[in-house]
Amino acid sequence: MKFPEKHRVQGDTGKDGAFIVQFEGRPLHIIASNGLDWDHVSVSFLNRCPNWREMCFVKDLFWDESECVVQYHPPKTKHINFHPYCLHLWKPQLMDIVLPPSIMV
Repeated sequence: MKFPEKHRVQGDTGKDGAFIVQFEGRPLHIIASNGLDWDHVSVSFLNRCPNWREMCFVKDLFWDESECVVQYHPPKTKHINFHPYCLHLWKPQLMDIVLPPSIMV
């Protein structure tokens, strides 16, 4: 996992942290962490959810283009929502993500 230091929120220290990145003139609010054997990035705007292009942009900021990263849709019984306009990207550190056959992707 990469951390785009030039976008780190001023005063934030440590490897994990908060970042604000401009994408097409809009500030993406990002929190990144890599504990418990997972890389995790949350991405939000103040007034709407990020779209596919914005999530792809963030994925490429924090991971290499050759890496697979997922966006989970958990069962409602396990869903926790602290921010109505936040989406998440996940990557396990100790195993590869299984993909369907390439003809299906």
